[in-house]
Amino acid sequence: MTTPIIHLEDIQKSYMMGKQALPVLKGLNLEIFKNEYVALMGPSGSGKSTLMNILGCLDSPTAGRYILNGKDVSTMPDDDLAEVRNVEIGFVFQQFNLLPRLTAVENVALPLVYAGIPRKERIEKAMTVLEKVSLTDRSHHRPNELSGGQCQRVAIARALVNNPSLILADEPTGNLDTKTSIEIMDIFSSIQSAGNTVVLVTHEEDIAHYAHRVVRLRDGLIESDRNQLPLVMSH
Repeated sequence: MTTPIIHLEDIQKSYMMGKQALPVLKGLNLEIFKNEYVALMGPSGSGKSTLMNILGCLDSPTAGRYILNGKDVSTMPDDDLAEVRNVEIGFVFQQFNLLPRLTAVENVALPLVYAGIPRKERIEKAMTVLEKVSLTDRSHHRPNELSGGQCQRVAIARALVNNPSLILADEPTGNLDTKTSIEIMDIFSSIQSAGNTVVLVTHEEDIAHYAHRVVRLRDGLIESDRNQLPLVMSH
């Protein structure tokens, strides 16, 4: 039996509002395996952002166990979590989160700076992933010289550069028009086809259709978890 990349066991998360604990996640169980493509969906307040933060090691659960790629990260101190994040997880956000003063290739190479990789090797690796997202020709442009879709491609390349076990994408097409959204979702499909595990948070049904499995949250619990036939790439 294959070991899951993500294993969540009775995950609970509460936030303190004054003296009262406000439960957001109420005992979630979830397993995600290597090379799966999963969309997390749910209405506002369903707990999907909180779950995303826990999956991304940006936050720790109040109770329960989270095993990421064989490591129990649920009780790790922040420094160790940061290390796990850098090695295991590639993030793609709605806002791109690119540094405005750096060129595309420098933005992509950033995670490698934290990993202590020498500059020449960083740039080579960054150029290789920019090629995967068809942006080699824009590698020396800064974010303000790129379109929204191109910025998101840079962000995807940056997420891939460390060769992480998991790509986490939070509303990655939230700021993009329909045509560009389709191009970006095609890139995620090809990333997944190449062997990566992709977890996507979205509230848009048409974006969730690209995933192979849809997990729906409601009121801090999993309401449904279904496999589906994904949309075929538009090439």
